[in-house]
Amino acid sequence: MELTDARWRTATRSSNNGGDCVEVADNLPGRVLVRDSKDPDRGTLAFTSAAWHAFVEQARRLQS
Repeated sequence: MELTDARWRTATRSSNNGGDCVEVADNLPGRVLVRDSKDPDRGTLAFTSAAWHAFVEQARRLQS
């Protein structure tokens, strides 16, 4: 997987006050990457698109 092609964005639920922030790159075919915006060189988690969408959907259900 070529991480140099990843286009990172701050997750919509991350706070704007410099606290806990997650960056997501969902522009790679079949993969979604996640990293800590405060320490992007520490590591990257990789998910299949299906697994990521299932996670997001479950998180939405838990919040409602």
